[in-house]
Amino acid sequence: MLSQWRALRTISLLAVLGLSGCASWFADEERDPAVHLVKVEVVRAKLLEQKFMLHFRVDNPNDSDLTVRGLVYQIHLSQFMLAEGESSEWLTVAPKSSGYFQVPIRTNLWQHLREVVKLLKKPDQPIPYRLEGELKTGLFFGNDVHLSHYGEIIPGDFIPE
Repeated sequence: MLSQWRALRTISLLAVLGLSGCASWFADEERDPAVHLVKVEVVRAKLLEQKFMLHFRVDNPNDSDLTVRGLVYQIHLSQFMLAEGESSEWLTVAPKSSGYFQVPIRTNLWQHLREVVKLLKKPDQPIPYRLEGELKTGLFFGNDVHLSHYGEIIPGDFIPE
């Protein structure tokens, strides 16, 4: 009976020590990656459908590879929503470096035509935009990185002469 008690105590002690060691496996000492909208490319602009290509850069500040599993996004132009969606492109970013990926978006500005015409009357005046979303990272244990980016575009840069 005494040997069973010792064995149970030893097993309990090992379990507590083992679990405290496992807790350090999940400690979040890594920093979140930085996501930058680098370029907005107009692919096609028709009356009822507009296609754009968004170019992103992901900076990995950590000492290990970063696996990106996709991006959930919302893009607002001035005060209306331009597009929303999800990209499922996978990307691995090496430690202390950057990786690039592209997200195609399709939208219909017909419902916002009056506001767009007002914004385009002065093509040299910047139009504010807002990008919000979540970058899905991690291979086995997902970590969603929330992102919010504000900027301005100048419509004259996209209008051919």
